Amino acid sequence: MNLELSGKVVLITGAARGIGAATARAFQAEGARVIVVDRDGPRAEALAAELGGRALIADLTDDAACGRIVEATVAAEGRLDVLVNNAGVNDGVPLTAPPSEFLASLRRNLLPAYALTHFARPHLVAARGAIVNLGSKVAETGQGGTSGYAAAKGAMLALTREWALALADDGVRVNAVIPAECDTDQYQTWFAAQPDPAAARAKIAALVPLGRRLTTPLEIASAIVWLSSPRAGHITGQFWHVDGGYTHLDRAATVGHKW
Repeated sequence: MNLELSGKVVLITGAARGIGAATARAFQAEGARVIVVDRDGPRAEALAAELGGRALIADLTDDAACGRIVEATVAAEGRLDVLVNNAGVNDGVPLTAPPSEFLASLRRNLLPAYALTHFARPHLVAARGAIVNLGSKVAETGQGGTSGYAAAKGAMLALTREWALALADDGVRVNAVIPAECDTDQYQTWFAAQPDPAAARAKIAALVPLGRRLTTPLEIASAIVWLSSPRAGHITGQFWHVDGGYTHLDRAATVGHKW
């Protein structure tokens, strides 16, 4: 299927690794021109070189830097068609943390999406483009011990619907993709730090009803790319769960119950 993305300019945050890198590769495979945005300069530049795209290095907790990223993209490429708000980290700021740490978590995990969308809006309107926000199952299921991240991802879902309505008359579509247990390099690092990495991985995989496995970054990326494309031209304000049924199917499935 031709997704009609050839020549489109796509800006992806947190693109140097994991879901972001898989998404950059998936867009490039569809002929899009990819802007790799990350604070990890060497990784971002290596990926951009691989894809024939551009790397922009920035700390996105600085809202002025977000403005410069958008300006640099449009100056170099002449347009901006798709914004993927992927950057973020489950930083484990719990309810016992002081309010300053909670606010710092929101600055890491929520402010970049707002700032980039704010600065990108006129260009996305001109292109009648698309925004995809990366959510997290934590916003819907809770996790315990991560109030800042949960609040930020809950706000991302609320803003997905708010922006979908705010931008509907301009023809800009806004959707969210929500992973649960995804096999990223960060998760692999966590598994490796456990006393029995194989057992830790198996325990998490057993919680996923479909296939008893972790979601791959490419599966998340494929949903992001499709939602960004003209093939999804009448889809907006939606939350797509790419999680093997983790978030919504009955918990009995996680203990091996056979119906």
